Amino acid sequence: MGKGEVAGELEAIKKIDCLCNVEAISEIMVFAIPDHVFISLIENNIEFNKILLQELSTRIIQTSSRASFQQLYTLEYGLLKLLKLQTEEQILISKEDMAAYLGISVRSFNRTLQQVKAKNEDLSLKKVLESLG
Repeated sequence: MGKGEVAGELEAIKKIDCLCNVEAISEIMVFAIPDHVFISLIENNIEFNKILLQELSTRIIQTSSRASFQQLYTLEYGLLKLLKLQTEEQILISKEDMAAYLGISVRSFNRTLQQVKAKNEDLSLKKVLESLG
């Protein structure tokens, strides 16, 4: 997730338990809105509704694009893109989180990581690959 994104809106709208957990990998500022206030904003504030619809439609587009990408490109390619993002943003993402993002088991992730290591000669990515083990 990034700046201005919303988490927990589906649970508030559907009145269900949390579907997932969120863990920050860098310093963030968060605003927590009680369910009843959130529902009141939906019912009474057209501008809030517009923002929420934009957020939800963006998320649907991103999810669809990621699913299409995962169908079209190899796992190795997806892993390389993720490693490049990690290097550019200077963040550390755990193996477990990368595997979850790619929709694979940690075991499959490790196997793919070894394949990428064997093929990759880019020094900046090589350092990241080595840090992952």
